[in-house]
Amino acid sequence: MRFCPYAQRTRLVLEYKNITYETINVNLKDKPEWFFDKNPLGLVPILELDDKIIYESTATCEWLDDVYTQNRLQPTDPYVKAWDRILLEYFGKVTTAFYGFLRKPDEREKLQEEFQKYFEFYNDILAKRGGPLFGGEKPSLIDFFLWPHFERLQILQEIDSRLLLDKSKFPSLAKWQESMLQVPAVKATSFDLETHKRFFQSYLTGNPDYDIGLEE
Repeated sequence: MRFCPYAQRTRLVLEYKNITYETINVNLKDKPEWFFDKNPLGLVPILELDDKIIYESTATCEWLDDVYTQNRLQPTDPYVKAWDRILLEYFGKVTTAFYGFLRKPDEREKLQEEFQKYFEFYNDILAKRGGPLFGGEKPSLIDFFLWPHFERLQILQEIDSRLLLDKSKFPSLAKWQESMLQVPAVKATSFDLETHKRFFQSYLTGNPDYDIGLEE
């Protein structure tokens, strides 16, 4: 699905590694029967190569990194790799807050405060690692796991300017965001703010328009 942040994770890895691929988009509100043969959960992303099928965004990305060994994304240091898993697990709190902010206007004040805590957590890790990215000068897999929702964070920032990354409070995280925007794979898979806003407006009505931008 063109606007799915989890599918974008997989596309980021494909682009970063310069892997040739074909995209088949699925209407998640009207899923074809063959889609459940690929993934009984009915979710994207799904990778298919010959007789091999892999789904779940982290599994697809890790598999791609193991099979296509150019531009390796997973850290070799076991401690760093373990901490990248911690960063990913903690990110579940961010995604919960993200969708809660969109769907529950009466909880936005509380969620805005939670976001400040999450920003501080990731800012501190980046500062310890030296940045500008979690992988150093080049992205690692955790950078691509986190990026799609940070790209969409601009939607929430339009609603509440307090969610803008304050460079004085979160300098490392702000630098990370600026640096990620320069990564060619990010440029190749991103949508601008207006396109994201149009999609999320349709998403919140319960009738998402998956074809936004294709008619233009």
